[in-house]
Amino acid sequence: MPRALANGLELEYDTFGDAANPPLVLVMGLGAQMVTWEAGFCELIASHGFFVVRFDNRDIGLSTYLDDLGAPDLAGITAGQASAPYLLSDLADDTVGLFDALGFAKAHVVGASMGGMVVQQLAIDHPGRLLSLTSIMSTTGDPTVGHTSPAALATLTRPPAATREEAIEQSIASYRTTGSPGYPATDEYLRFKATRGYDRAQHPMGTLRQAAAVVASGDRTEALRALRLPTVVVHGDSDPMIDVSGGKATAAAIPDAELVVIPGMGHDLPEPLWPEIVGAIVRAASRS
Repeated sequence: MPRALANGLELEYDTFGDAANPPLVLVMGLGAQMVTWEAGFCELIASHGFFVVRFDNRDIGLSTYLDDLGAPDLAGITAGQASAPYLLSDLADDTVGLFDALGFAKAHVVGASMGGMVVQQLAIDHPGRLLSLTSIMSTTGDPTVGHTSPAALATLTRPPAATREEAIEQSIASYRTTGSPGYPATDEYLRFKATRGYDRAQHPMGTLRQAAAVVASGDRTEALRALRLPTVVVHGDSDPMIDVSGGKATAAAIPDAELVVIPGMGHDLPEPLWPEIVGAIVRAASRS
């Protein structure tokens, strides 16, 4: 796959559809590689007349690792006594850098989980570069909303695996814990997904630095109130990683945002829900 030089980094990316169509950029979440946006999902969006781009965020997948920044002090950052190696605004700048590298004056953006936070920050920092905004299973940074269940939190805080097989089994267990109870994935798919992710790239220290960026970036609520951008917010009512209150708060903060709450959806993108999620993305784009 190609790489783009963006914001001083190399970002691995992939595209779907006709480059002559309006661009739509997908931003994935914490520690999640671009292949978490399944090819079929990307192709479905492209079939609605978009040029779809997915990419690996900094410090994950096959994009540039920033190991020279060291391990973050998450406890110190949470207590306000230490700084993060970088912030969500830096990931937003990476995304704009990708726009520039690919020749996009403006683009539609879709973010999931931490990616939703990144595209919110992107809209705040670079409003003139966006055509529409879709925030999926994300939150505003307000600590009173979007809580994580104890079981989901445990998947984030366990020690790194020592072997490939242990890492794959941990991932499968995490997917089972955070996935959609109304649309459970098969064991075969979860093993495929976990194996694909491990064998493509495994970089837990990058995930920690991304987590530090989330913790250190604060509450975006007031800045979101100033947005004037076609927006849709999608969230599952059964999300244990980021409670649906995070999605409701996001939609309440952004003027005229459409809120789509999907029964039985957790913290993933089940294939049976792709038409509904893509439909929401298309509705936001059609308002631009």
